[in-house]
Amino acid sequence: MATETRQWLLQSRPRGEPTTENFELRRVELPDLDDREVLVRTLYQSVDPYMRWRMRDAESYAEPWDVGEPMRARVVGEVVASRHADFAEGDVVTGNLLWAEHAVADGGDLRTVDPSRAPVSTALGVLGMPGITAYHGLLDVGDPSPGETVVVSAAAGAVGSVVGQIARLGGCHVVGIAGADEKLDWLTGELGFDAGINYATEDVRARLREETDGVDVYFDNVGGEVTDAVWPLLNVRCRVAVCGQIALYNATDQPTGPRKFGGLIETRGRVEGFLVSDYSRDQQSEAVAQLAEWIAADDLRYRENVVEGLENAPEAFLGLFDGVNVGKQLVQVASRSS
Repeated sequence: MATETRQWLLQSRPRGEPTTENFELRRVELPDLDDREVLVRTLYQSVDPYMRWRMRDAESYAEPWDVGEPMRARVVGEVVASRHADFAEGDVVTGNLLWAEHAVADGGDLRTVDPSRAPVSTALGVLGMPGITAYHGLLDVGDPSPGETVVVSAAAGAVGSVVGQIARLGGCHVVGIAGADEKLDWLTGELGFDAGINYATEDVRARLREETDGVDVYFDNVGGEVTDAVWPLLNVRCRVAVCGQIALYNATDQPTGPRKFGGLIETRGRVEGFLVSDYSRDQQSEAVAQLAEWIAADDLRYRENVVEGLENAPEAFLGLFDGVNVGKQLVQVASRSS
């Protein structure tokens, strides 16, 4: 039988910061399953800053969404029906699906989630794309050594909070930059960061001079003025891992540059952007296994900010640009049936 469901479409392209007017919630009927396809009922949906790029009509590492097209997201869901040998009704899976209550997926694009390892929502956060991004971005691109100073921007977010904890486990001096004192309390208290800086109320460059002897590894999640403040304090042979530029995602006029790259001549620094898709499924599984081991040993902690209801998904997404989330921002669409 065909399944009726609700899904969010891109209603219009935003100029500047998106609004709820850019989204449309529509009721649609899904087709019957073909061979190797799976019908998935969404339990949790991720919202992430990179989605803002996909709302643009511009070339990027991910193709832009067309106006009127369903919006896509990483999802954890429950198998409702399956015509794929690897999946059975009731299995919990994750994949790149839709902002929707249900979606039809090719079984080859899904991965099974083990509910006994951790809450299934973590497959979208600390044990999902953000955690894997933090693991490989820091260890492979940042390549920190014990005793080095690691600075993380958007440090209370899903990626940054994991980056800082991994650096701490590796014996580094860790400084987190975030936009609220309660976030810094979490970083320096529960997560064990050595220092925190509030970019909204403090002089970031001056505070970094107080807290460090320069920056060996900068994990950049934001770009903009925060990165401008960090740049003059980069040490010789520094590494900058460019993960995100959320400070610029809503800019209508992109600043020209890179004017500050001349400083890399003196520091002989390395700046490298990366994508989690650079890493194979085996490499990502290695990251998840290690992250899960740290969680089990209470060496790695996480938070989730959960918004209830598919109808509230746009507000959850827009909240990313207001900095409301601590840890991973999620939308809970449904509960498990068993």
